[in-house]
Amino acid sequence: MTSEKPAAPASAVAALKSFAAAHGGSATAVVEYLGRRGARIVVVGADGRWGDLVVEDVESGRAACDAAGVELVDGWGRELADSVRSTGYEWGLMGRGRPVRLGGPR
Repeated sequence: MTSEKPAAPASAVAALKSFAAAHGGSATAVVEYLGRRGARIVVVGADGRWGDLVVEDVESGRAACDAAGVELVDGWGRELADSVRSTGYEWGLMGRGRPVRLGGPR
């Protein structure tokens, strides 16, 4: 029995690459299981800005990060959490049921 890597969603790879390039040239991501809805990739740029996107499943999220050259970590350690810098844009969306998506204001 062979284990094949899932295909990385092209749109997610493109969004992650674009985000990293726009926010300091690198990024770190956490992939979170959402149940039937799929998985959430939360990405933090080198400058501390962050965004997210939803993919089909955790494996696809991991594959997208790998293909985009985004460092993947297992969880929200102190160093990653401390690096996050929210702006008025993100604060304005919090609590309103609207997700912060990659490609928002820079």
